Amino acid sequence: MSPRLLVYDDDIAREWQPFAATRPVGELLFGTATLRARAEGQLGLACEAHVAGQSLRCFEEPDTPPCTTVGADEPCGDRVYLSSRFVPSEPVALEFDEPTVLFGETGPVGAWLPDGERFPATALAGRWPRWPKRPVTGTLLGSAWDLMAANARRVAADAHRFPEHGIPPGVHRLGSGRVAVSPDSEVDPGVILDTTGGPVIVDSGARVQAPCRIVGPAYLGIGSVLLGGVVAHSSIGPACRVHGEVRATVMLGFSNKAHEGYLGHSIVGRWVNLGAMTTNSDLKHTYRPVRARVGRQTIDTGLTKAGCLVGDHVRTGIGTLINTGTIIGAGTSLSGGGLVSGWVPPFCWGTAGAWTEYDIERFIATAGRVMARRQVGLTDGMRRHYRTVFQATAPSRSEPGP
Repeated sequence: MSPRLLVYDDDIAREWQPFAATRPVGELLFGTATLRARAEGQLGLACEAHVAGQSLRCFEEPDTPPCTTVGADEPCGDRVYLSSRFVPSEPVALEFDEPTVLFGETGPVGAWLPDGERFPATALAGRWPRWPKRPVTGTLLGSAWDLMAANARRVAADAHRFPEHGIPPGVHRLGSGRVAVSPDSEVDPGVILDTTGGPVIVDSGARVQAPCRIVGPAYLGIGSVLLGGVVAHSSIGPACRVHGEVRATVMLGFSNKAHEGYLGHSIVGRWVNLGAMTTNSDLKHTYRPVRARVGRQTIDTGLTKAGCLVGDHVRTGIGTLINTGTIIGAGTSLSGGGLVSGWVPPFCWGTAGAWTEYDIERFIATAGRVMARRQVGLTDGMRRHYRTVFQATAPSRSEPGP
């Protein structure tokens, strides 16, 4: 019998704000697939559950495994636990006679546990029992900023999985890189596919309207629409609507940037709506590495270009300006005008520097209307999930930081 696969968020992954507040890190898009799907592909197993924090226990999303916690209804039988931050580069062989730690280049990234052996809570901090080690190849991402910075290379590495079907009539191709346009997608005459620096992938049911230039490496996900502009070195997840200039950005899915404005070196969560002319900065005037703040904690991204991290269900008003390295918590609604900077706690409402707490029932009602427009229902489970997350993040709203 095949072992069960569980993808776990360790202590570092649980600090990947603003995304870890509302979803397991394994459900972040990286290249052309989620981190969880990458683990499934290399292990040849379907993920049974995400091991995440208590506040995610009600997480629910179509075609996505549920969340569990350490020690809660742990499944029996042989199991494989893999860090959600680990991206295996080769298939992982699973033939062991005893508990075995999977060891990457920089340390442990998971383990194989036989029936009866429980997952040790200390593993979340990277401390495993002294079990035998088996080396595995791949990359362990340190932060959400690392994922953003490595995304274009990941798209390029994924391109071989998408067959080439020829260039649609009237579409202009620059360079000799790979072009993979799904037969059931639509690319208007006059669109430019620039493969000089990498492949361009247009997935099933997507549409690219002219005038538009896609600069590879770039991925347009299932059912997404480019309404015009330039999209470069980016991954656009399923069912997004995008217009304007987007560079080196990951959009997880079901989000709108349907108007002009610049979005660069950023990650945008699900069900986000960026109002007309919403624009972010991704480079400091000093050209020095960007520092980002979550609450009262400041981290050095190590990147010269780092735009913004925007959580699930964020909405921005027209003309919203977002400063370099800004992190916007999930469920927040920003009015236009002024410069949004630093750390914006989740489930807030207002203008830059003048946040008030968003009424959770009003948020849920609005989220339901937004999702219904894409024929996706807001389930009772997800309503419970957002209420749970709202309560868990309350301290961040009472002390938003200096």
